[in-house]
Amino acid sequence: MAILSTEIRQQFIEFFKEKNHHFIRSSSVVPHEDPTLLFTNAGMNQFKPYFLDLEVPENKRAVNSQKCIRVSGKHNDLEEVGVDDYHHTFFEMLGNWSFGDYYKNEAIAWAWELLTKVWKLDKNRLWVTIFEDDDESGEVWKEVTDIAPDRILKFGHKDNFWEMGDTGPCGPCTEIHYFTGEDTSKQDASGVNVLPEYREIWNLVFIQYNRDEQGKLNDLNSKHVDTGAGFERLVAILNGKSSNYETDLFIPLLDKICDLTGKDLNFKEGIPHRVISDHLRMLAFSLADGAMPGNEGRGYVLRRVLRRAARFGRMLEMKTPFIYKLTSILVDIMGDAFPELKEKQSHIEKVIQAEESSFNETLDRGLEIYAKLSSSLSKGDSIAGEDAFRLYDTFGFPLDLTELLAREDGFTVNVDEFNTCMEKQKDRARSAGKFKLSLTEADWTLVGEESPTEFTGYNESKSDAKLIKYAKSDNNELELVLDRTPFYAESGGQIGDKGKITAENFCFSVFDVQKSGNEYIHFGRVEEGSIEKVNSVRAEIDADRRNNIRRNHTATHLLHQALRENLGEHVQQAGSLVAPDLLRFDLTHYEQISSPQLREIEAKVNDIILQNMNVETQIKSYEDAKSDGAMSLFGEKYEDSVRVINVPGFSMELCGGTHVKRTGDIGALRITSESAIAAGVRRITAVTGTAVHDLLNHQEGILAEVKSALKCAESEIPSHLKAMLEQRKLQEKQLQQFKQSSVSSLVGQLVSNAKEVGSLKLVIHEMDDPGDLRELGDQFRQAFKSNGVSLIGTVIKNKPMVMCAVTDDLTKIVQAGTIVKEVGAVMGGGGGGKPHIATAGGSDVTLLTEALSHGEKLIKNLVD
Repeated sequence: MAILSTEIRQQFIEFFKEKNHHFIRSSSVVPHEDPTLLFTNAGMNQFKPYFLDLEVPENKRAVNSQKCIRVSGKHNDLEEVGVDDYHHTFFEMLGNWSFGDYYKNEAIAWAWELLTKVWKLDKNRLWVTIFEDDDESGEVWKEVTDIAPDRILKFGHKDNFWEMGDTGPCGPCTEIHYFTGEDTSKQDASGVNVLPEYREIWNLVFIQYNRDEQGKLNDLNSKHVDTGAGFERLVAILNGKSSNYETDLFIPLLDKICDLTGKDLNFKEGIPHRVISDHLRMLAFSLADGAMPGNEGRGYVLRRVLRRAARFGRMLEMKTPFIYKLTSILVDIMGDAFPELKEKQSHIEKVIQAEESSFNETLDRGLEIYAKLSSSLSKGDSIAGEDAFRLYDTFGFPLDLTELLAREDGFTVNVDEFNTCMEKQKDRARSAGKFKLSLTEADWTLVGEESPTEFTGYNESKSDAKLIKYAKSDNNELELVLDRTPFYAESGGQIGDKGKITAENFCFSVFDVQKSGNEYIHFGRVEEGSIEKVNSVRAEIDADRRNNIRRNHTATHLLHQALRENLGEHVQQAGSLVAPDLLRFDLTHYEQISSPQLREIEAKVNDIILQNMNVETQIKSYEDAKSDGAMSLFGEKYEDSVRVINVPGFSMELCGGTHVKRTGDIGALRITSESAIAAGVRRITAVTGTAVHDLLNHQEGILAEVKSALKCAESEIPSHLKAMLEQRKLQEKQLQQFKQSSVSSLVGQLVSNAKEVGSLKLVIHEMDDPGDLRELGDQFRQAFKSNGVSLIGTVIKNKPMVMCAVTDDLTKIVQAGTIVKEVGAVMGGGGGGKPHIATAGGSDVTLLTEALSHGEKLIKNLVD
């Protein structure tokens, strides 16, 4: 009887909860607070501060199921996805953790107990690997389990030693492998870590060392356990399946793909079906956690994966968007374990559909270009890197998509040449998954006993406090940590407070506050006295500045809800800035928000402000807050106990920021701009309070100047401007006609006076603003009629440009595209085009004359 994936996940969690482990929700698969990662790629990512001793965990034992993505860099499984049975871009990693509590004995014993006693896996299929120098783990395996000693194998640093980075916490690991082959009698130790039948299912890492910059291993003060079990692999094995795709995590998705495409799993061995189902999971979870397709960083990775899925859709003869239709199936499978999928379902569908539609518009043309590029190649030949780059730059083909097409046809791609064409983009993609340590400690001077900073700023603007420690910067600025503070540390889009920290004969001006672990770090400079004599202080924020920030923060919540009501539930916050002078709100929406819509949204917010409603603040458990309908935001990490900001009947969000007591305290809101900042992301800026009054005064002043300049009443401004614009348009048209007539006349003169090179008529000339260069080329071709070549130079927007036009009878001898390519290179640029007309640009205006001379020589050499 099949065991459901939901049961297996819960059994793992409950097993360790019974052993006093605290359940920790999965962190976002988009690590907004960790700039060293594009995606969360392991269960340990959210616990990184504990291993670095930057934070003290509330619970020394933890269990969770972490959402992970591995698509680039060191952890890159993309090419194996769908081809084999067990690699994925998105996967869950089940884990149990000990932060300085239990160690090898318990970790090994409990893993064996769960696998063999609870899940009753066949012990004769299990193998264990240990680090070659870690005899202790080998002895523990023999003492606390009944595994056969000959199934405990030693491996080297590559397979059984885990490191966070080049320096930092590290230690040996022991891995558990399961033989998936049919005949257990054919097992052999030589197959472990070599053959795919021996599948790694659980890795137990023992973090006991710290590697210093000299490479030396030093014992840590506390020893930790970090384990990771591949959920998809376990589900398959516990159900007697050799393929992860034969489980309830994938079967409904594969069935839906078959239904939508009319192609069963025998078509192309089911590879396209498996790839699409895997990629849909990666896309949906990324979008649910706040990532968006784009042209750099994780956005570029997302777009690559989506377009790769679309390409496999073409293999299934799907030429219209369909991948987005799989989202509801995924929500049915995993929405209970990960509610963010349900909450963001509409958003996920809209983004994927829009990206599919966009890519479909260029895919056919791109495939035509690829077919032309490859038509002259033979098996084993290589596609030029420049051509691969053109497919990327013009048709949106990521390099790996071109490589996929090439592989199908037996070609390769010159990747080195491609990289020189787009090194920046490739560097971004290649850097994903590299785990570098960016968290460094300042050179602190300890004054008092270290403890977490108590934030008092919700209830007071000044607090008496003790100085815990300080650090001096190179520019004579200081960083201070207090035991309690009213200063808000930058978080959730709200910027940090400013103010003063004072003591007797001492004054410190605070210009920023950041949170590091459980400490609030106050950045600033000493205005009076010396920090060395300070112990007790008075910390006081700039209250007027804080009040402006509070108005803007509460207004941001009201704006968010008004946007959702007006535009739709797909709207999600994609970023924000809450400052004293303005608020900025980024939202997921795939079209411009019209002026009437903006006025409606603004009016809705101001209506709530005028009602002067209470702004309630409550502390609840995360689960209770979510069940009450509180909205969580992209990029935020929430503890078990959360702060809920509620405007009754209108808006309810999880938020740690500072807010007004009543909506009327905001005064008013005025939207000042709306723009696009990325595909599917719009940005709104607005002001509140006295800033609205200042804005209206400023606008009224501008209006008065316009009235004065136009010499009309305010109501007449639109008609006066319309008349002026129409008059200007007419004048520009007349000017263009005059220019065109002048250019035509000049072309005739130049052709009449053309140089004769044998039977060829040649015009080499520099012109001032000739208009459209291609139209100019057509005029020359018509004037020549036959046996004519023109090479014209000009300067457009301070850049040198050249155009070459060749009559049809000469294109076999003189090709315009070849000429301008060389001429453009002389000017520090390049170009190209068709044999009869081509253009090129450069970077150095002073080289235009030299470039034309070079072009003249080229043309003469061709016809001599």
